[in-house]
Amino acid sequence: MNHLLASIREKMKNCHCGHQHKDIPIEVIELDQNVLELVPGYLEAKNYRAITVVCDANTYLAAGKHVNNLLEEAGFNTYVCCVKPNDRGEVAADERSLVQVLLETPEETDAILAVGAGTLHDITRFVCYQRKLPMISVPTAASVDGFTSAGAPLIIRGFKQTIQTVCPIAVFADLDVLLQAQQSMTAAGLGDMLGKFTSLADWKISNLLGNEPYCSHAAEVTKEALEGCVENIEAISRSDLNGIKILMEALITSGIVMVMLGHSKPASGAEHHLSHYWEMEYLRRGKAALLHGAKVGVATIIMSSIYRQMADGKHGLTEMEHWEQVRNIYATLPEQEQLQKWLRSVNGPVTAKELGISDELLTKSLYEAHTLRERYTGLKLLNNNDVSPIEMYYATGVFH
Repeated sequence: MNHLLASIREKMKNCHCGHQHKDIPIEVIELDQNVLELVPGYLEAKNYRAITVVCDANTYLAAGKHVNNLLEEAGFNTYVCCVKPNDRGEVAADERSLVQVLLETPEETDAILAVGAGTLHDITRFVCYQRKLPMISVPTAASVDGFTSAGAPLIIRGFKQTIQTVCPIAVFADLDVLLQAQQSMTAAGLGDMLGKFTSLADWKISNLLGNEPYCSHAAEVTKEALEGCVENIEAISRSDLNGIKILMEALITSGIVMVMLGHSKPASGAEHHLSHYWEMEYLRRGKAALLHGAKVGVATIIMSSIYRQMADGKHGLTEMEHWEQVRNIYATLPEQEQLQKWLRSVNGPVTAKELGISDELLTKSLYEAHTLRERYTGLKLLNNNDVSPIEMYYATGVFH
């Protein structure tokens, strides 16, 4: 993937969107079989000698033990920090986990390896930010686009908030490890990528109606990653070597774009706002968390169906300024049946009911989720103009 990293950097050099782009601090991205064997050599070249490996009980078995053994055999001083689960048996990026890793990371540590999926990466990137240490990513599932991003969604006092921290300086994504991940994790990764359909549309809307910054080059890179997944959906559904590689490359690319922009707009629109709203409500009720990508996938189907109805003129917005542009943006979204078919192919949930989201929670989220962030989306457009998103949702007839 290092050629892709160079390609993205080159595209951004020629960007004339008028907004400053950040340097991408990632030095190396290895996505292939047996790449864990490359970790000691990279650390040696960086002159890092004391390494902390952050994992949980499951990811230790998946890759953490092997990585630690490789480092010990190469003469590194290593410490394994195994993040403890909470009272519900889950590893969460909350205060307890953050404090545990902060306290257990030895003072002499030169670098921290995050071995796991999204949650463990969020914990590690926050600790690296606080301790001013470099972070190395070792993903164990193609489940989320946050591996290469700098944003850390953390749970603070029961509320989800994203803090800009650091991105990894290197990624070692071993396909042999990723292929062993549960199918639900792969389905979550595809759900997170399909969310780019509505997030990219919302980003255009935010520029048009909210005067928020927009970069066509960054949008195109994200779109190409999304299209690569759709074009190879059969390989991804089989979870074969090529399919997982394509999905992981797309997820990594999405994260790189966020780093470059300094925000998540191309990858996070109303579908993510619904997901975050549901997550915070589950936290409030003490319920077990749902996979991020699974929520995003379902939320994408919901928002795409609503937005397509908007484009069909089934509301009172046709007289608004820029209506034709808004209509054209949302009219290009995939039909909900197509999105459902793609997610079904990887055995992912496709309705709020399958996900376990009640009608009451769904209704509340469609009216309130747009308030979570100061970001203009179609969901905010509807609520600001007193157009009922829940009525538009039920009018589709697809989900019930």
